[in-house]
Parts: sequence; C-alpha cells; structure tokens
Amino acid sequence: MTPQVATEDLVDAQVVADVLGLSHRNTVSQYQRMYADMPRPVLDLGTGRVKLWLRPEIERWAAARQAAAGRARRKHRS
Repeated sequence: MTPQVATEDLVDAQVVADVLGLSHRNTVSQYQRMYADMPRPVLDLGTGRVKLWLRPEIERWAAARQAAAGRARRKHRS
C-alpha cells in the first residue's frame, strides 16, 4: 500500500529554504549534496521541475542540526 500524506504538509524548495533559514531556494539543492542525512523530496518530477518535501521531516531535521550545532559550540568553548 502506498503511504498517504497530508497535502498541507507538502512544501516546495522555497518553503524548505525558509524553514532552514536559507536566503534562496536554490541553496536547498546544495544542502542535499552537502548533507546526506537531509530528508529527500517525497515527490521529484526531474531536473528543473517541482520537488516536494514533507514539512515535518524538514522541521525535525533542522531542529536536530540546530541542537547538534549548539552542542558543538558548547564543547568548543570548554
């Protein structure tokens, strides 16, 4: 059975960029290459076409990265 998602949870690259605090949606592709653990789009219609992510996955990933960065900063200050 195909998993079902709430359509209101689907977001495009601009929203992903906003959630991650990036200034431009094209930076999302760079993040995908830089961070292997970044959630992948649930819908990818190919090069130059729409990609959609699940907002809750992006928000969890962003929160985990932010928490890890905070731990790393505290560790370096010690």
